[in-house]
Amino acid sequence: MLVVSAGGLGDTVLLSVVLPRFLALAEPGETVTVLLRSDAARMGFVLPPQVKVRAVDFGKLRQWAYRTQVLTELFWAHYRVVVHTDYLRHPDLDEALVEAACAPQAFAMEPRPSDRHAQRLAANRSLYTRLHDSGPPHTDKVLRWAGFADFLTGRSLPPPVVALPASQLPEAAVLTVPTLVLQPFSAVKLKQSPPDLWELIIGQVPDNWRIKLAGHPSDLDKNPEFKRLLDLPNVDFEGAPFAQLAGILRGARGVISVDTACMHLAVVLGVPTLCLASAAYVGEIVPYAPDITPANMHVLYTPMECQGCLGACWFPPEDGMYPCVAALDPDVVLGAVRDLIARGI
Repeated sequence: MLVVSAGGLGDTVLLSVVLPRFLALAEPGETVTVLLRSDAARMGFVLPPQVKVRAVDFGKLRQWAYRTQVLTELFWAHYRVVVHTDYLRHPDLDEALVEAACAPQAFAMEPRPSDRHAQRLAANRSLYTRLHDSGPPHTDKVLRWAGFADFLTGRSLPPPVVALPASQLPEAAVLTVPTLVLQPFSAVKLKQSPPDLWELIIGQVPDNWRIKLAGHPSDLDKNPEFKRLLDLPNVDFEGAPFAQLAGILRGARGVISVDTACMHLAVVLGVPTLCLASAAYVGEIVPYAPDITPANMHVLYTPMECQGCLGACWFPPEDGMYPCVAALDPDVVLGAVRDLIARGI
């Protein structure tokens, strides 16, 4: 059985919550392979241990030699069934992988409407033996997957809370002092709150606590204005890869993060998490739907008439931020920070 997921790191974390429901489609003793983008495969450790991860470099799929190799390998794997979990699809990328697998059965949701690819996506309906109408475009991602799984399995399960089972939690790192992890960086810089706000946040942390500024080692080069935070007392940079960072997060008293993969990871690990979010993904990703949100997650965002734009902002940036991010009230943020710290003491 092949499960295709062409989303990013955060999508992989959220898929881990629903994936066990799709695994019910596997026959006894059958190998289940989850195909991930090569960048997202760094988060593969959150998936159930019985699955095999297959990484594909989507950036190289337009190169003839690499594309031929990948498509040929998928064909000769002789998958019995393919489950395509993506709502947003591309006819030349993820759907080409489904076609190459040439499985007797292939399942998917109706794709997100696309002006650019509408005709080809419609033609590709023939790739699938079953298609599920998963709801309107603005539907919570986890609930969309859960409904798709119910459609395929014939079950009607309650919504899944965004958390990993205890058996999948990594061992918590032993941290010698109380530690707070901050993740101020995003691949979409418009989602980042400014260094001044993060400095105010650091000012709320008890003097005997340690602060880890988490991110990829390149984040400081891309965001040099944040380097001054490392000059503050008890603050250092944490560039551990996600598999190692997971243990550090579990050992920490809390996490404060922008809407990024680190935030989703902290939530599924059960760590008290405060997300400083844009309004761009309201109704689809962040905040999660109320019935799947765990008690350890708290999201702050500024409601906007245009919320749910999925990053296609209609307005010019304000000081390098989405207007909804620029509108976050520092006093509200600092109050939520104090609440998080109080729970961690």
